[in-house]
Amino acid sequence: MLGAMLEDEDTRVRQAAAFGLGEAGGAASVKRLEQRLAVEEARGDYDAASVIEVITDALGRIEDTSARAGLLRRLQRLAGPKVDPADVNTLARALWRRRHPALRPAVQQAIGRIPPPAAASLRGLSLLLKESPEALRDWAEDPEVPVEQKAEVLTVLEEELPLAWTVALPAFISAAKAQAPIAVQQRGDASYYCERLFILLRLHKEHALRALPDEVLSTVRAVARTLVEAKSLRCALQAVAMLEFVGRPEDALFLEARRPEDPTFAAVFDGVAQTLRRSPGGESL
Repeated sequence: MLGAMLEDEDTRVRQAAAFGLGEAGGAASVKRLEQRLAVEEARGDYDAASVIEVITDALGRIEDTSARAGLLRRLQRLAGPKVDPADVNTLARALWRRRHPALRPAVQQAIGRIPPPAAASLRGLSLLLKESPEALRDWAEDPEVPVEQKAEVLTVLEEELPLAWTVALPAFISAAKAQAPIAVQQRGDASYYCERLFILLRLHKEHALRALPDEVLSTVRAVARTLVEAKSLRCALQAVAMLEFVGRPEDALFLEARRPEDPTFAAVFDGVAQTLRRSPGGESL
């Protein structure tokens, strides 16, 4: 049934079939997905791109070794100045889920033939494939490493943050503390870095935040409070969302005092403030 759906003219049906085959797993599913991937790549239109994204994600979820090989073949076909950064990002995330040190040479070759802006997530993936969690911590602590490179690593870790890698989080948080004075004043690499860090911590809050000592969580809270007023609205909204998990009841008043006029954005501030008021000790505020 899924095989037949994969041939359907309706894009949504093909997407559903690719997702289903990813859940089913196994070498047979990998073969069907790769065959369909070639067809969609040949089509090259917007609908095909949306199906390719789901197929790539599905291959990343299949544990059979043939899935990793299929992802590598997809990587080898990516080349030229018109490579879509979104395609590269989806592929880098899938390869991180199917990570193995042997992937690094192919990733490095791809970085050499894909334009630098589009290859950002592949550079992050390459570093993660090379370094141990402890070495990554030391790398993130180095103030000489450009913050945009650290953001490339965070983008890949958003897909999956293994428990062993949480040892590096305090170093990334320390870097955000150093960048916060810049990030609050201007849109750019500093604000983007802090935005990605907040996204990573929220996506993996169950084990990421639990792994952090109280003083590091206090640093996250302080950085988030600072960036609630960031020039970058995306960064500011991520900071507000972060306070839902690391904030204190008194932060409800702090958010309400900085509530924007736009009703859509104000609703984000209001929602987090209400959550903080309902937390222990917040009812009287």
